[in-house]
Amino acid sequence: MKKIFVLCLALVMGAGICLAAAPQKKMVTTVFSVDIDCEHCVKKIMNNVPSLGKGVKDVQVDLQKKEATVVYDASKNSDENIVKGFASIKVKAEPKKAEKK
Repeated sequence: MKKIFVLCLALVMGAGICLAAAPQKKMVTTVFSVDIDCEHCVKKIMNNVPSLGKGVKDVQVDLQKKEATVVYDASKNSDENIVKGFASIKVKAEPKKAEKK
């Protein structure tokens, strides 16, 4: 019985170490300036989120500001690939530069 307990404890500790060593996802949030004019354009983007590429977790579009905020896994995608994704649905986009204070 003692050997089984020790074996189970070793397995649980080994699994914990393996999980702790797993690479962590680096989520990135980028605001893109998008060339949109109407609610139809917003729907086109929202209906085609998979076209923006792998690792995209969230997309928010602001028609008044003409901005799209994209949250994605940096290990699976990049700003350049997301711009290409927007181009594939015929929406011109470019990452906004961070304002310097």
